[in-house]
Amino acid sequence: MNGTRRFYDELAGDYHLIYADWDASILRQAVALDALIASHLGPGPRRILDCACGIGTQSIGLAGRGHIVTGTDLSPVALTRATTESTRRGARIPFAAADLRALPFPDATFDVVVCADNALPHLLTPPDMLAGLTSIRRVLAPGGLLVASTRPYDTLRESRPHYSPPWLSQTPEGRAISFQLWHWHPDGERYDLEHFTLTPDGPSWHVAVRTATYWAITQPEFTQLLTTAEFTKIEWRPPETSGFFQPIVTATRAH
Repeated sequence: MNGTRRFYDELAGDYHLIYADWDASILRQAVALDALIASHLGPGPRRILDCACGIGTQSIGLAGRGHIVTGTDLSPVALTRATTESTRRGARIPFAAADLRALPFPDATFDVVVCADNALPHLLTPPDMLAGLTSIRRVLAPGGLLVASTRPYDTLRESRPHYSPPWLSQTPEGRAISFQLWHWHPDGERYDLEHFTLTPDGPSWHVAVRTATYWAITQPEFTQLLTTAEFTKIEWRPPETSGFFQPIVTATRAH
């Protein structure tokens, strides 16, 4: 996972530029996730672990909805920024560096584990993915809920795109541009990503490039691994029904 950690260490300063308006995205995602959690567990507050929290997008929003949130991530640089951003917004969130395959919490600590923004597909093999899901299940209380999101890989595996369309966001210096190049492995299931961020630099641009690798895991493959990890009540929701920007899967730790 050293490559994944390096990717997010390098991206941490620019991560908010993934969104046209990061603060609006924090609020919008929190509303969608909070409604989803309430539909399964009833009204909160709930003890939530955001186990791939990055710079705090989901953690900050869910804390703002009244939940008791803890955040972990591989990247200490991202965690430093998450601490700064959450404190600036008045949220009290403990953050810690951790590999989600070996979460450093006692059994049954949390009511909900969130793993959003396509984080789990950084686990590139079935054994690694199963280790992550088993670790998540262990820290969930009986009846607790996993909420995870991925890219829509069922269709992406068929089309195998080589790039993402560019998107714009605003900085105090002007417009920023982000886009991705995808290099598919011969197995057709995994790809290396080059993430480009162009930010204004006087009359020209500053260009930053970071690389990572993903498993384009399909929903049936993910569902099978969740079943193997002894999750139940596995359900997928597309963005048009969940209100979240990626497909979401929910799964329950059985009583």
